[in-house]
Amino acid sequence: MKISKEWFSASGAEFRARDGRHGVAHLTCYSAEYCEWGVGPPLVLVPGLAGGYELLGPLARLLAKKYRVISFQLRGENDCFALRRRFTLEDLVQDLAEFLAWHRLEQPALMGVSFGGVLALEFAASYASRIRSLIIHGAGAHFERGLVQQVASMVLSRYPLPNDNPFVNQFFNLLFGRRQKQDSLFQFVTRQCWQTDQSVMAHRLHLVESFNVVDRLDRVQVPALVLAGARDPLVSTRSLAILSQGLPNVRLCRLSGCGHLAFATQPDRVAQEVQDFLGATEKICV
Repeated sequence: MKISKEWFSASGAEFRARDGRHGVAHLTCYSAEYCEWGVGPPLVLVPGLAGGYELLGPLARLLAKKYRVISFQLRGENDCFALRRRFTLEDLVQDLAEFLAWHRLEQPALMGVSFGGVLALEFAASYASRIRSLIIHGAGAHFERGLVQQVASMVLSRYPLPNDNPFVNQFFNLLFGRRQKQDSLFQFVTRQCWQTDQSVMAHRLHLVESFNVVDRLDRVQVPALVLAGARDPLVSTRSLAILSQGLPNVRLCRLSGCGHLAFATQPDRVAQEVQDFLGATEKICV
């Protein structure tokens, strides 16, 4: 069977991390679907507010060339009824701790993007001895109540939105850091994000409103890399400065021309920064 270029592009297949090994980790509060790619030192990817680990496909595929990349669905991703039992950021951090234990991972590298970066920071502040290194992409040291955050919180929590609506999807241009062409990448990102139930997105955004690790950053005694898109509207220069000044052993990398979704729009660049950082860290450990 011959697959047309049009179908391949429209389906987003070109961006998905293929050939992954899928499984289910039965945790205390839910069964977490996960996927892993490649072999080598373990690198755990924590997904963001929406889109699940599938949105990390372009990045995971590149990192899998050198690492055993593992990612999992956060609580509520595949089951919006999980909200019947309200959970907190601390609960999600415990899910992550339990997931690492379930996989018997001793001091893996931990990378979180966006909301996943918030969880990774919270985890590192509580369990720094359980990871080898920390990578944060698209998150600061505390929640910032800017205009974009306020609008997103109000709209997601109060108004039912049509999935994958062309008008609503214009909001994603802010996350891309520029006006993005309505190409296959744009279609992949928007469609994948709308796979997450709106109520779950709203609840996660509400949880972030209480996020603040400023006074606990000194507990993160592992090498850390902070990646930030220069055009990211969700993370300010001030918040990044607080984060980079508070972490004892950190490298800050500003990605020029990139927005909040750099891991999807420029995965090659992000993957190279991650590989360079982890490579240098591994040499020091040896």
